[in-house]
Amino acid sequence: MPIEKILVLDDDALIRDLFSRVLRSYTLTSAATVAEAEALVKRESFDLIFCDVRLPDGNGGQFLDRLSVLPERPPVIMITGHGSIESAVSCMRAGAFDYLVKPPNIELLLRRVETARRLVNVNRYLREQGASESEIIGRSAPMQRLRQIIARVAPTDATILVTGESGVGKEMVAREICRLSPRRDEAYVQVNCAAVSASLIESEFFGHEKGAFTGASDRREGRFELAHRGTLLLDEVSEIPLNLQAKLLRVLQERQFERVGGNKTIKVNVRILATSNRDLLHFVQAGSFRQDLYYRLNVFPVHVPPLRERAGDIPELSDRFLERFSRKHGIHPQGFADAAREAMMSYPWPGNVRELQNTIERAVILTENDRPVSLAALGLPQISRATNLPAVEEDAVPAAAPAASTAEAEGAAVAPAEGAAREFTSLEELEQQHILAALRRTNGNRTQAANLLRISLRTLRNKIQAYRAAGVPIDDSHIVAA
Repeated sequence: MPIEKILVLDDDALIRDLFSRVLRSYTLTSAATVAEAEALVKRESFDLIFCDVRLPDGNGGQFLDRLSVLPERPPVIMITGHGSIESAVSCMRAGAFDYLVKPPNIELLLRRVETARRLVNVNRYLREQGASESEIIGRSAPMQRLRQIIARVAPTDATILVTGESGVGKEMVAREICRLSPRRDEAYVQVNCAAVSASLIESEFFGHEKGAFTGASDRREGRFELAHRGTLLLDEVSEIPLNLQAKLLRVLQERQFERVGGNKTIKVNVRILATSNRDLLHFVQAGSFRQDLYYRLNVFPVHVPPLRERAGDIPELSDRFLERFSRKHGIHPQGFADAAREAMMSYPWPGNVRELQNTIERAVILTENDRPVSLAALGLPQISRATNLPAVEEDAVPAAAPAASTAEAEGAAVAPAEGAAREFTSLEELEQQHILAALRRTNGNRTQAANLLRISLRTLRNKIQAYRAAGVPIDDSHIVAA
């Protein structure tokens, strides 16, 4: 658990007692004065601090200033009475994480701790990566270029749009940009725009006031507030509803907004990163994505290449995943069989690095200790290097295939040579045909089709939506969610 030790600085014994009862699962230390608290933080480190605004020998703002000299300052949540909320807000501008009003609502108190826990967890993860360690794996030319681009743009404050197919590692690239940025020690907040319902996404972004809508029992801070002074990642930004895009554009331009149900303007200092596995220009042309928002997000585009364009990285990636999942599951295979390595190098990996990772985890589970991972454990078709097509077994050849006429055979022989450049089907078209064929095979059942294609249901759903946006005719009547 990232948050273990909590300091409560308050001169009210009843408040200290309430915190000790509510937070009994944590190691709690109390102090009644600034001097006492300063002595404590000199002796030991704390993961989270609750601090009263008004204290007998000073105020919370002064204590907050003194914490700035610590090498790793913990999140500080101010405690205040109704009459000093303005002071608590001033402390937040000076670096406090949030505030609670006395007497604190227990549910809200626990929620504040949980929010702080998530942020501390992410920030510690980023720090533990080290100044020279990167999550990005691969020495191929495309990955070397990607590293150079990241190193160039990360130290700036430019808004970045990370694009690429599903499973290529766009979130990993966003984390790398944050790790190399001047904001690396501040909050790194992520919101998955595809996972939040359209009715709640505005509250998720900007927060809401108590009573703003049914179920809004307390004031809640949105992701933009939580990311103040840090970095906010808008994952799958193409999924933001059109009616919310104008509000998002205003925040990106002016760095200010109002909570849902509120009229107070809140200003934030946030660096924006966004990811998308779609061609946003297609959405702009289709009228489902604002052109001005697109250009505001696409200040600096970073494209992550698909795995098929950097197949030379597969051996390093597969060895790294093998090591990771061996530790995770306590199973220790002896590398990969030659046929397994050949199949991994030849397979096109439509699900990219995520598919490779999931395939190897499954293979590790199916492999005995001290045995190499076999082709059967991977579950991949054996593909010929010469033709890059699945190898055909003898018993898979139809016994009574209809014979083609001589003219048809001759036409089939010469047509590719005469019009190869013009008629050769692109990989994108092949993928589209393959996905639509899987949907037909499963009578439109998306879950079964995703399993057949060895991709996630979310990836399949995104592909279908992209085809619709591009005008590809799809029979909606038979496509079902499960």
